Amino acid sequence: MKFVDEYRSATLAQQYAQKIAQITSQPWTIMEICGGQTHSIVKYGIDTLLPKEITLIHGPGCPVCVTPIELIDCALIIASLPNVIFCSFGDMLRVPGTQKDLLTIKAAGGDVRIVYSPLDSLKIAQDNPNKQVVFFAVGFETTTPATAMAVYQAAKQEIKNFSLLVSHVLVPPAMEALLSSPNCLVQGFLAAGHVCTVMGYKAYETIAQKYQVPIVVTGFEPIDIFQGIYLCIQQLETGKAYCENQYIRSVKSEGNSLAQQLIQEIFEVVPRSWRGIGEIGESGLGLRSEYALYDALKRFEAPLSSVTPSSTPEVCISGEIMQGYKKPHDCPAFGTQCTPEKPLGAPMVSSEGACAAYYRYRHHQKLSL
Repeated sequence: MKFVDEYRSATLAQQYAQKIAQITSQPWTIMEICGGQTHSIVKYGIDTLLPKEITLIHGPGCPVCVTPIELIDCALIIASLPNVIFCSFGDMLRVPGTQKDLLTIKAAGGDVRIVYSPLDSLKIAQDNPNKQVVFFAVGFETTTPATAMAVYQAAKQEIKNFSLLVSHVLVPPAMEALLSSPNCLVQGFLAAGHVCTVMGYKAYETIAQKYQVPIVVTGFEPIDIFQGIYLCIQQLETGKAYCENQYIRSVKSEGNSLAQQLIQEIFEVVPRSWRGIGEIGESGLGLRSEYALYDALKRFEAPLSSVTPSSTPEVCISGEIMQGYKKPHDCPAFGTQCTPEKPLGAPMVSSEGACAAYYRYRHHQKLSL
């Protein structure tokens, strides 16, 4: 376990906390983009070890959380159809649509299956030639190459009973949308290391320069995050703003060129609606026209014609949480009307959701207030 333990050393964490305190001379607000980083921060209490001048806020880096309700409603309709096998990652099953979720459809007899890869769905399609197999393609750039490979293999093998309900989103446009807001609180970013492993960080260099905001590509273990915060505060305190790579053991400036080529072959950039935030231009990926055969929205166009845009319940502040304006404990429904068993918003049930992190690791704190 030494390769994990060295990134979870309590002694090293305390040393970094002290170093951060030594160089901090004024208040700073830093946003971690990735929900995986949020869970590490809350689980290990990283924010509680930082000087009071530093505020960590949670960004929209949970692809499950930002999937719009109308797309969930499309998934529910498709999964309810006879002769359909609907495949999804596990944390999508509890995400609420307008009235129900995929787990409810499964309980009612729908053939909803949890898979660990889009290629698992393709194998199911091969094994069930008389069924329509649909994969719910959700994720940031990290998971997109596997989805692209599934489509590539389906086309190559002429598998025609396979399609995707696509909800892939892109990180840089979301960062720019946050920074362009007149209510922006972000003074520095911890960027998602796994996204940059695929895409590199050249796009982040442009954003850092354009908005004069430090961006540090950061890993997910406690020491990674402490190092990322330290590097970000160093830049802020010295008036610098550039993209820096903490996650050097995984990320290269250029990223994975083969994965990028495959993504570009299968997908094109499109506008995307983000749950709780709204539409962000050029922030999503859609199938290119050459692969329209594999687009579930087109394949099931008739039964999906009744789906209309929807909004989250008024009491749910997940959009404000994902933009860094509020924390989960600020929500009046947190832990009462909204729980993992009966969620109002996706951040309460996603494995990368901020509300899920606070409920799991800090719910007792609110109960004791």
